[in-house]
Amino acid sequence: MPLLNTAQSDPALAARITRAASQQTYYTIRFLVDSNGMADAYRAYAYFRWVDDWLDAPGRPDAERLEFLHRQQSLISPDAHLTQAIRGLTPEERLAVDLLSREPDPNSGLQAYFRHLMAVMAFDAERRGRLISQRELSSYTHSLAVAVTEAMHHFIGRSCRSPLCPTRYLAVSGAHITHMLRDTLDDTANGYYNIPRETLEAAQIGLEQINHPAYREWVHKRVDVARACFRAGRGYLAKVQSLRCRVAAFAYMHRFEGVLDCIEQDGYLLRPAYSELKPLGVELIGKALLLALNAPHFERVTGTTSRA
Repeated sequence: MPLLNTAQSDPALAARITRAASQQTYYTIRFLVDSNGMADAYRAYAYFRWVDDWLDAPGRPDAERLEFLHRQQSLISPDAHLTQAIRGLTPEERLAVDLLSREPDPNSGLQAYFRHLMAVMAFDAERRGRLISQRELSSYTHSLAVAVTEAMHHFIGRSCRSPLCPTRYLAVSGAHITHMLRDTLDDTANGYYNIPRETLEAAQIGLEQINHPAYREWVHKRVDVARACFRAGRGYLAKVQSLRCRVAAFAYMHRFEGVLDCIEQDGYLLRPAYSELKPLGVELIGKALLLALNAPHFERVTGTTSRA
């Protein structure tokens, strides 16, 4: 991606956005990311946090959302003529430009992060107000899982080995499935429907019928899928060389496994909030460190990895 004639982005802005949005992410970056990548990790998270919040802001016309999305897609495009056409960059857009101008390799973890997470943003903008299929839901989860996993390996233990195998993205897939269950009621109120169309049509129920046996059975199955993803994810993490990377992943999983516990205890009846599950970022990382140290020993792997 060509370097634009623009001032370097503000690392303090990126850190502020990250801290305001997610204590877990803020402290994960502060304590676990490679020392020379901390500012860039804040930039990567903060840019997409800003994009997501902009798209989710109430009262914006659909046409305005789509125009904004197309601008962001052009911003990260490798096509020179599209990139150079962007003018009047906001401070948040400079975060992305600064990062990508210094990471031209299309096969890098950072490029995979931007490519797949922008696909997530695009799908969210497009799906608002309509039911989605199970196939779309699965593709959505995969894109998110690739983005987060590749960013994690790019910023944490970048020089360490990690295997390219079928289970590479499953830990984050489980987290995303759980995230969507946790936020289902809030998302529904905002026009984002996380239960697939096929499930509603087969049971002839509506989005609001969360206490219906068919709805709760769907939740039960999704919980089981998430649990299986986490189990497979632990097997993958046993082959990841970087302890810091394993700690970050265990913290990510531990947070969402607590949500699954609550959903099971509630008999698979979803609720609007799980406020009892909000540990401070530092506390969560400490718990994850204990989990990582007590996990099976690292299995040495050889060879190289590639990006999705």
